[in-house]
Amino acid sequence: MINKIVSRFTNTPLYKGVQKNIRRFEQGALDLLPDATFNKPKTVQLIGDIGRDISSAENRLILGVTALMSQPFIDARNKDVDEKTRKVSVCRTIAKILAGTATGYLIRKGCIKAIKGWSKIPGQGIPKYQTLFTPKGARSANTEAFKQYQNAMGTVIALVVMLFSNFLIDAPLTKWLTNKFVSQAGGDK
Repeated sequence: MINKIVSRFTNTPLYKGVQKNIRRFEQGALDLLPDATFNKPKTVQLIGDIGRDISSAENRLILGVTALMSQPFIDARNKDVDEKTRKVSVCRTIAKILAGTATGYLIRKGCIKAIKGWSKIPGQGIPKYQTLFTPKGARSANTEAFKQYQNAMGTVIALVVMLFSNFLIDAPLTKWLTNKFVSQAGGDK
């Protein structure tokens, strides 16, 4: 039933016109960005190394540090709310960033490490459970493709784990940290 309604709506001229305008807007925004070409071999090598060597765990850490350096200041400058609300908002933002970054980093890093331990190349002396996530036909653990596979599989497993940890760890930790920060800032819980 829902699929039929969605199908009928997406085939209307109104919907197609809106989609066309959205694509036009997106392309206009992209056209504003300057073209970038990296000709220096060291720059190209650095960009390649960063993309290859930084896992999703480190990426989450970078995002968390960046958010911590910017978002609380935005909340602190919000003139649409009173001073007390502003303080609580800053405390809550800091708590959310700290809790989300810490759990996100630790879970991703732990899952990637677990996958590395459970995706060894089968051989003499390697228990069966240590080959649980080894792809069929893998011959060497030292290839770049195998390392990228381990990072990607660890990230996928971490995302599944975080479906539960967001409710079991992040939310209570955020609430606890918010209350601690608000009490330190001199506000009410």
